[in-house]
Amino acid sequence: MKERLPNIRVRTNHGSMVARDGIVICFFMHRSHGEVIHAVWRALQTYRRSIPSQALNWYVDQNGDFQPLDDKGWEHIRKKMLERRWPVACGVDIEEHCDEVGGYNFEYQGYWLDAPLFMYEEGTTCAVSFTLPTEYLVEHGPARVRALALELARELPFSFGYASLALVSSDGDWFMARDTVRELRDRYLGLDIYRLGETSQHIGTQARGAYWLTFLGLPLLGRLGGLEVLRRRLPFPDVSLETLPPLEGERVLVTLGEWPEAIDTAEQERPSPQRLAFAHLLEPFLHEERSGWFSLFGDDKEDMRRWIRRFCP
Repeated sequence: MKERLPNIRVRTNHGSMVARDGIVICFFMHRSHGEVIHAVWRALQTYRRSIPSQALNWYVDQNGDFQPLDDKGWEHIRKKMLERRWPVACGVDIEEHCDEVGGYNFEYQGYWLDAPLFMYEEGTTCAVSFTLPTEYLVEHGPARVRALALELARELPFSFGYASLALVSSDGDWFMARDTVRELRDRYLGLDIYRLGETSQHIGTQARGAYWLTFLGLPLLGRLGGLEVLRRRLPFPDVSLETLPPLEGERVLVTLGEWPEAIDTAEQERPSPQRLAFAHLLEPFLHEERSGWFSLFGDDKEDMRRWIRRFCP
């Protein structure tokens, strides 16, 4: 399957690269920042151990400027994440490059959900993402990427999470080349387009879609009927279901095949039956993007809705 992985570099008219192909591993946790942040910090250390030592080099400070991620920078990140005072939100953005998008990026959006309700929208959720370049997947193989996603998941009290081929872009900078991105979106059905900070403000405990790796936690797993219902509704040889310790009855990983799929419609590729069946199962619980970032594709909420439900019959 690796020969079908796309090689994508999206550049502006001035030549700056604002998006590229990669893998995103993302988790949404419907708990307060204080409840999840130590687990998120441990997951970040797991991610650091799994990638090249110089893969993360810059962080974004409170003014939106890039600062070098040296020892002083890491201490700043540690204090910001672990010592953030109630009720101030915590946003962390760590990147490989400061002048263009790289394959290795970490982002965290943390909120004190026990703060006064007027501070956040209904459905606001702490969220974290980790990215890898596609070259990492090709070099180490899908089993290694899946093992990393599992190791990250074990640390996190997620309600929903996923790993997918994606259009990797720092804070959604792909909007500067949105016409190209729209073409890629429509060509590659398996290519995730995400903006963590926006989706985390309203996804709550809903799902975002059916992915190569999909992590289901409570209460979403219960709404789907639990593990036995998943086994009955997804009776495909290429689908594996795995419970995650220590809460084995409360968290499940659904894997659709050995490799992530781009689903290139230009090559007449079609979504697999297992992905369509899984998407149908998830459809009643898919969220609706409410903020304006996706409207950059045409200011059309129905267009956005169709994309989120592109695998639903």
